[in-house]
Order: sequence, then structure tokens, then C-alpha cells
Amino acid sequence: MLFELLSDIVKINDVLIITKNIGATCEIRSNSLTIRQNEKWITIGDNDGPAHMHINSEMIKSAEFVKEQKPDRISFSVRFFDVDNQRIIAAFFTKMYDESKNLISEREFLYNSLNEKYSSKIKF
Repeated sequence: MLFELLSDIVKINDVLIITKNIGATCEIRSNSLTIRQNEKWITIGDNDGPAHMHINSEMIKSAEFVKEQKPDRISFSVRFFDVDNQRIIAAFFTKMYDESKNLISEREFLYNSLNEKYSSKIKF
């Protein structure tokens, strides 16, 4: 189910996929990304392209759809966690608001549709 969820996410434009640790952060945009799995490794992006990431599918144990209230908006994301509930990667849905800071209903629909398909909290 992890591969299917990530596949659905990378099909949506303007999703920022972020890996982060104490020393570095990597961000890639979902626009036109490929995804494939070879044994335990899920690769998002093209190995020969300017950016890609390899995800050890055995380390990701859960995912959660998160709507987080910010001072002037709501942030929409899907966060992926290891066995210790530490975030491994996150997919942030960007361009959710228009220039007047109004939520774009089509973007919200995409997020909510994924949430309904997979449920708010997922165990792998």
C-alpha cells in the first residue's frame, strides 16, 4: 500500500516531497516525477535526472494525513514515519491558496480524495 500511496501523490502537481534529518533537507516537486520499486527500494524521480530519492520501504511503518493550522492558512500534508514514529519523508501539498489567500477547492478536493481513499492514519 505504501507504493500505491506514493504513486498517487506523485501524480498530483505541486506536491513538495521532503526528506529531512539533523544535517540536511532535500525537497523535490512532484511535477512529472516517475516512481518505481525494486525490492525494498522505492525510487521517486529519474536516476539520471537532476533530483531523485530512494526510500527504504521496510523502514516506513505508518503514514498520516495532517491538516495543520498556521497563522494565515492551513497546511496540508501526508507524513511518513518509522517504527519510532520519527518522520522519514513528508509530502506537502503546495499552491493550495489563490492570491487572495482563499483555499482553492480543486486542490482541497485532491487532498481530501486521497485521505478518503487511504484513511487518515495508515499502518504498513
